Amino acid sequence: MSKDGVEWRWSCFRPWEAYKPDTSIDLTRHHEPKVLLDKIAYWTVKLLRVPTDIFFQRRYGCRAMMLETVAAVPGMVGGMLLHLRSLRRFEPSGGWIRALLEEAENERMHLMTFMEVAKPKWYERALVLAVQGVFFNAYFLGYLISPKFAHRVVGYLEEEAIHSYTEYLKDLEAGKIENVPAPAIAIDYWQLPADATLKDVVIVVRSDEAHHRDVNHFASDIHFQGMQLKETPAPLGYH
Repeated sequence: MSKDGVEWRWSCFRPWEAYKPDTSIDLTRHHEPKVLLDKIAYWTVKLLRVPTDIFFQRRYGCRAMMLETVAAVPGMVGGMLLHLRSLRRFEPSGGWIRALLEEAENERMHLMTFMEVAKPKWYERALVLAVQGVFFNAYFLGYLISPKFAHRVVGYLEEEAIHSYTEYLKDLEAGKIENVPAPAIAIDYWQLPADATLKDVVIVVRSDEAHHRDVNHFASDIHFQGMQLKETPAPLGYH
């Protein structure tokens, strides 16, 4: 049951997992790459953006679907590896397992939302399968080799996501994309007004991505300082 006593209609998330995003977060924050590892992470992300721009161009609904499929991978990989490390070493994680899995779940809910908006074609679904397969394995190996690099890559990926959603908003405001009613799943997940539109959804998703940006840059900074994530409490509850 929801808080107003109405039967809950979603099996993919529960009423207590719904929340109101912090849309006041700074969207312009950027981690300036100064050391070599940061520069490699930054330009890796920039290069990954090229084929995406070519394939999707300004079809932002399908672009968001692809973006969220990839974005939901790092939190799950990082959380899984920290979970296994915690079991092997009989040590706590400082809350980072939960924080990273929260991130993965939040990104998955972004995907569930944009699936309702984009209605992807069969070849776009096929591309998602291929990209996810490559990215999961690449990120898994990358995290094993260097967590600080892996988190920095995600920080820059989220910066690119913020840029993409900002462009999406511009096209919505200019009337180039129809500002359709928000999907029901989005209204319940982000506790949006009943008359919310696609524009409202893009705004809250962009805010989520900004939180993920900050958390992953923070995680990378911890590693750069020669510490383990468990030594610094994780920012839980940010989604």
